[in-house]
Amino acid sequence: MIDLSRLTTETRNNKTMDLDELSTAKVLELMNSEDQTVPTSIKQALPEITKAVDQIITSFRADGRLFYMGAGTSGRLGVLDAAECVPTFGTDPEMVQGLIAGGAQAMTLAVEGAEDSKELGASDLKERQLNENDVVVGIAASGRTPYVIGGLDYAQKTGAATISLACNAHAEISKHAQIAIEVPVGPEVLTGSTRLKSGTAQKLVLNMLSTASMVGIGKVYKNLMVDVKPTNAKLVERSKRIIMQATECSYEVAGKTFLEADQNVKLAIVMILTGLNKKQAAQQLKKADGFVRKTIKGGKD
Repeated sequence: MIDLSRLTTETRNNKTMDLDELSTAKVLELMNSEDQTVPTSIKQALPEITKAVDQIITSFRADGRLFYMGAGTSGRLGVLDAAECVPTFGTDPEMVQGLIAGGAQAMTLAVEGAEDSKELGASDLKERQLNENDVVVGIAASGRTPYVIGGLDYAQKTGAATISLACNAHAEISKHAQIAIEVPVGPEVLTGSTRLKSGTAQKLVLNMLSTASMVGIGKVYKNLMVDVKPTNAKLVERSKRIIMQATECSYEVAGKTFLEADQNVKLAIVMILTGLNKKQAAQQLKKADGFVRKTIKGGKD
């Protein structure tokens, strides 16, 4: 028998005992009030989140990959964050991957028993040929999901870096990771529904892990997403706008250079700011490890 009584994510919230008798306005007021406690909980975990980001940056610099692992809502949030890295930061789909217990079908339908298998967690990583340059982030609101524990244990054996993210203090998965992030958000408005405050906390932390890591490997100039992939009409226009904001050039110059740079936003920015042609700008960017600021300063930090 699994004892959930010690998990704050499973306990009842005294503020919402009469949830079914409240007006719609009062239900929403209570939910909003509870949601406001989440950022405060995350603030307490910033030291560990910092360590996690630094580790992810180290892995990326060694051509390593980032794997998110989870079941249910936790898994779906990991898959979502991984998917968003491709258009936002122009990453290869292999660079950041989300693994959910039960596979792709578990994104929309529950796959019974998948989260209870440590072996499945290990095999999912083994299938992707996990190596010592990679990093695995195990996500579990409860902090006890066997699928995640199995994945973290396998990662440890391969020499990959391991990070855990839980929404309970003293979580079981924390014992299976080198860096343990714990964000205790307390009882949910709806008892045990960890897609609420716990899910919000996980989403905010994953935002931090991926975004700060991408900043750390040069995919941001100032506060602009200079490696954005222009995969649709909206993103093409956003790309031109980013070039204009980064260089203070006209829309016409941005559009023209964008095409000359083969729709590479970062390259177009460097071409405009340095006056170099496409080949020269690409060479300088490579020397500067893809950092725009370093490139326009002539390789100096």
